[in-house]
Amino acid sequence: MKGTGVGFAMIMLATVCAKAADRPIPYGAPPPPPLYAPPPPPPLPPLLIYPWLGAYVGINAGPHWTSNIGGPSPSGFTGGVQGGFNWQNGTWVYGIETDFNLSDASDRFDDIQFSNPFFGTLRGRAGYTINNFLVYGTGGFAYGISNVERGGLSESSTHGGWTIGVGIEVGLAPFGSSPVWSVKAEYLHLGLSRGVVLPAAVPINSESNVLRFGLNYHF
Repeated sequence: MKGTGVGFAMIMLATVCAKAADRPIPYGAPPPPPLYAPPPPPPLPPLLIYPWLGAYVGINAGPHWTSNIGGPSPSGFTGGVQGGFNWQNGTWVYGIETDFNLSDASDRFDDIQFSNPFFGTLRGRAGYTINNFLVYGTGGFAYGISNVERGGLSESSTHGGWTIGVGIEVGLAPFGSSPVWSVKAEYLHLGLSRGVVLPAAVPINSESNVLRFGLNYHF
């Protein structure tokens, strides 16, 4: 009898709980807490950062010109090679680059023939990568040679100075793989030392501008 009474009591308690669970929630009352905790949200996908770390070599070409008031202002076309190395810290990229370019920039002013057969630079680079775009600034050491002809005389002189510029480089490989190839567009302003050459005292304006486009292979 005692066991029968306990069992009957348990059945009555379960019936009351079931009816309470089925009872509608009064209007305006807060909803009851969930029987089970909701699952945690899925983790965010990892941030994909385009890889620029490593060495590279490439080629470039573009216009080369100067703006000299009252003297020769040579302009022409330049082409050459470059190489460098990138380090990377997240979305920040920095490195070093050197290049060597031939140029056919020349001009005649009165009886003066001025030309700039070649120039080169050694520069630092620092930039920020957005997806596969690298926007950067650059600056460093520049050198070049100038050739002046006047009155049957000819003289060449080497100049050293500085350069500064900006550029954008675009990686051509998909995310998750090495950017084997990239293309770039770059503007450089070169301020080389000025001087006077030839017995006729021809002044040289060695400031020039370069807008070039290039292709790089990354190792």
